[in-house]
Amino acid sequence: MRAYLFIVLVSAITCYLVTPMVRRIAERGLIFSPLRDRDVHSVPTPRMGGVAMFAGLLAGLAFASGTPFLERLFDAPGPIVGVAGAGAMLCLLGVIDDIWDLNWITKLAGQTMAAGFMALNGVSLLSIPFNGVIIGSPRMSIVITVLVVLVTINAVNFVDGLDGLAAGVVSIGGAAFFAYSYMLARDTSPDSYANLASLIIALLVGACLGFLPHNFNPARIFMGDSGSMLIGLLLAASTIRVTGQVDPAVLSDERALPTFLPIILPIAVMALPLIDLMLAVVRRMAAGKSPFSADAKHLHHRMLRLGHSHARAVLIMYLWTADFAFGSVAFLVYPAGAVIPILAGAVVVTLALTFSPFLLHRKKTLA
Repeated sequence: MRAYLFIVLVSAITCYLVTPMVRRIAERGLIFSPLRDRDVHSVPTPRMGGVAMFAGLLAGLAFASGTPFLERLFDAPGPIVGVAGAGAMLCLLGVIDDIWDLNWITKLAGQTMAAGFMALNGVSLLSIPFNGVIIGSPRMSIVITVLVVLVTINAVNFVDGLDGLAAGVVSIGGAAFFAYSYMLARDTSPDSYANLASLIIALLVGACLGFLPHNFNPARIFMGDSGSMLIGLLLAASTIRVTGQVDPAVLSDERALPTFLPIILPIAVMALPLIDLMLAVVRRMAAGKSPFSADAKHLHHRMLRLGHSHARAVLIMYLWTADFAFGSVAFLVYPAGAVIPILAGAVVVTLALTFSPFLLHRKKTLA
């Protein structure tokens, strides 16, 4: 555990220190987020923060390669090269988009190339932990992996609409997923439980935590597509590394949902971004528009229209992420009978906080 915490710290400190330098470069290059009708910020803000997050990733990998507990992961460097190379491709694509605003087809093509590169280097779904489904065809494995990566990247990109929202949501969800992957590795390989999934998620959480102080409301810099695509890729990579290679039989029969948890947890971690993505696709296609067209009807826009302030809307969405993610992980550790009442209570509290402006307004109206 100490080795992973060290990597989180290295990644966070690197990202935190590099972000001001990236901000100054963006300001001098006039790389600002445009003011559009659907945006909630009112002043031009530099973007391209993903470059600092990628620097945190590289620094963490460099230190991990020299850490005795983690160095064996670098004996077969293919998957690490796949993740780092795909991250570099998406970061570069994001920087280009932050500067010249690429169309969605070009970005989708770049995302597909990056996902394919990662899959070809060994980070791909080999099985689905549900009734022992094995993906027998290497070609099908790559196709499914690419689809999972594309969905995750664009889900994170969709939720990146308020200061600190994407970085905070991914940090919380990533922390829950790290707890799951760490406990799973410890149970299955007690002698040597270092694993790539936990390393990737530690790097991801560190980069997000290092960037968050610069990005929370009022943000001094945005992560831009260079950041949202990068953290989406890392989240997908860690999920694929665990979900596609876990044998549910290794989980104790005494624990709740042993067979379904490897599928449920990634969905729970990504619940808010995935819900936002699905609603946006249905909404836009029903209106006869492209699912990639922009609008101001995302979940965070609706929170603001309910009457929440910018910061409070973000904090409440943090709570929803924690409910989904840590609630799912709790089923791995505690009996369902103990988890369900506590989780239900947490959901009720979060619901009350979510609709509190509406309820207060109604109370005043009735009075």
